[in-house]
Formats: sequence, structure tokens, C-alpha cells
Amino acid sequence: MNSPLNARTLPEGLHPDTLAVREAIPRSVYGEHSEALYLSSSFVQPDAATAARRFAGEEEGYTYTRTGNPTVTSFERRLAALEGTESAIGTATGMSAILLMCLALLKTGDHVICSRSMFGSTIKLIGGELSRFGVQTTFVPQTDAAAWKAALRPETRLMFAETPTNPLTDLCDIQALADIAHEAGVLLAVDNCFASPALQQPAKWGADLVLHSGTKFLDGQGRVMAGAVCGPRALIDDKLAPMIRSAGMNLSPFNAWVVLKGMETLSIRMKAQSANALQLADWLESHPRVARVYYPGLASHPQHALAMRQQSGLGGAVLSFDVKVKEGDPASARAQAFHVIDSTRVCSITANLGDTKTTITHPASTSHGRLTEEQRQAAGLGQGLIRVAVGLEHIEDLKADLARGLDTLQ
Repeated sequence: MNSPLNARTLPEGLHPDTLAVREAIPRSVYGEHSEALYLSSSFVQPDAATAARRFAGEEEGYTYTRTGNPTVTSFERRLAALEGTESAIGTATGMSAILLMCLALLKTGDHVICSRSMFGSTIKLIGGELSRFGVQTTFVPQTDAAAWKAALRPETRLMFAETPTNPLTDLCDIQALADIAHEAGVLLAVDNCFASPALQQPAKWGADLVLHSGTKFLDGQGRVMAGAVCGPRALIDDKLAPMIRSAGMNLSPFNAWVVLKGMETLSIRMKAQSANALQLADWLESHPRVARVYYPGLASHPQHALAMRQQSGLGGAVLSFDVKVKEGDPASARAQAFHVIDSTRVCSITANLGDTKTTITHPASTSHGRLTEEQRQAAGLGQGLIRVAVGLEHIEDLKADLARGLDTLQ
């Protein structure tokens, strides 16, 4: 039963598209072609002495799914291969990946520099919850490398960026921030959720850690929650793994298996959805009731050249736009945005993104609704802003769906 075929290892130098389909743990003695789903909370040991060595970390082997599971390992190996990092660790959600990184690497008195354009929950977690434990945070403009450098302190331990950002698609020059961080002896972490490794590999530009919400493009169909942190073994295995073993924010085997299969189509999905997004952004930019479109694939985007260099020449699948309003007050802008959203019949009104189905949302009242108005204004989030995560529907149907609301604005 255990044929030589099952023990074969992949050759070096494979293209990421191949790794997205092939990288995983070896097949079992049964020779399954699709990666196995190991739904087991614990693993039987051959004898007490072996169990003691494995629980002590002196010998490789699975003991309890909170500390390791074969299906989760396959997910971790595949994602690390796509990101070009030595290792990866799966977590229950994208936010738990951020929490794991912070708990493992920071302590009371430490300082973090963070983009003020980050996802709303990230700002709440790092700037709010962690402050209760004595971790200080400075929020800086995403695109201003000089501001990141000026914010450095002797107690700074981490710089954390998201590129592109949610929802305004601001980019950061990863290599520039990595140079600033490493000159100061600081780690740089990059949230790669929007671009995914299909378009961008932050580690190749100098990032020390790469974070993901696998819930988004890695899965690609909005089915499960998942997260991950990718990086060197010295950080993942020696720092983060002991913390997750104690804290238990680990990824479930079933969710790992779903995202593992989702990654097989990541590249073709991202290319197709990016192409759709570019066409939709072009159309929106010419619409008389749209004030501004935020999309890195457009030549009008202030960081278009950086996006083309850093994101494999593609703009990604997420865009945002401001509706043009006659009255400038926030309440009117919000009402106009709600009208456009509520007029859709094809797009799904949900704050999730990364799905093959196009989603539409009002960031100021959903993904960033828990922020203060001051924080939203600092991030550039107005009440007239709409975010669209473009899926795989026909582009003409998406245009017509948005036109239904835009064309009937008062």
C-alpha cells in the first residue's frame, strides 16, 4: 500500500501556480489524490515514552490538534510556499493572526508603528485593546515613509502595514519600510490580505512577517474563517508556535482543508477578478455621479507605478468610490451611498470580500463602524464611500447593477 509514489518529494524551483496545487504533506498509505481531511482532536501514540517525547517537543509527531494537525500542516506548507517564506502558522481568523503576532512578540512598554489606514478591527485591537496591557501605538500616514521613520522610538518593536489598505487601496512601499525597520532593529509585518501571494509576496521586498485573513481571497468563496502568519522559522516556530499552543487560537482542520483547496485556484481567480475590477473602475471613473475612484490599477491612482511594480502589474480585485453629492454634509452623503447600495440586485450587500461573488458595502458603517468619526476622518473615510470587492460575474452585469443606483441619484 505504501508505494514509492506516496513518498515522492517535489523538485526545487517550481512555479507558485504549481505549488498552489501540489505543496502539502506526503500522501498517506492509502494514496489519496486530494489532500486528506484529518478530523481528529487527538492522535494515538505507539507507547508512553513516544508520547512523552512528542509532548516535550523532542520528537516530531502529532499529539493534539491544538498543537498541530496534518491538514493544518498542509495548509501552512502551501501558504508558506506561495509567500516564499520558511514557515507559516494557521489561526482561527485573520484577526487572531494579528493577535497571535502581538502576544508572541510584544510586552508591556513596547511600541508599535501602524498605518492609520488599516482595517477598522486592526486599529481597534492594536490601538485600543493592547493599550490596556501597556503596549503603545503610533498611527502614521500609510504612504509617508518619512512619517514611519520619524515615529521610531527606542522601545519600538514592530512596524505593521497593510497594502493595499481597506478600503481606500493606499499602498506602502514595502522595501522602503523594510529598510527603515531593519536599520532600527525593528520587525516589519505586512497584511497581504487584499493582494494575496498571487499578486504580491511582501517577504521578497523585505517584510519579516506576512499576515492573512484566509477568509478572503485564499478561500475565495466566502465559506470559512481562517488566518495565518508567514515568516522565518526563528519567529514562527520559536515565538508564535509556543504562544498558540497556550492560547489556542488555532485553525480548525476542516477550515484548513477548505482554504487549502481554495488556494488551488487562487492565481486564476485573482487574475480574472483583477481584470473585472479594472474594467469596473474605468467605467466608474467616467460616471458623472462618481466623485473619485480608489483603485491601484488606474493610472489616476497616486501610487499606480508602485502598484504595477509591487503587485505583479495588477491592481487587485477591490475598489472603492465616492458618490458625488449636491450637499456636502455627511448625512446626505450617507443617504446617497445607501441608495446606490440598496439599488443593487446582483452585488451582495455584505462586508466580506475575496469571494467569487461581488460584494458591496458602506465602510463607514460596517467594517470601520466601530471607529470614532475622528479616526475615520484621519483615514480618509467619508460617509459617501462605497467599497466593491469584484467577483467573477460578467462585467456588463456589474456595471448595470451599479448604474441602477448611480443613475437615479437625486
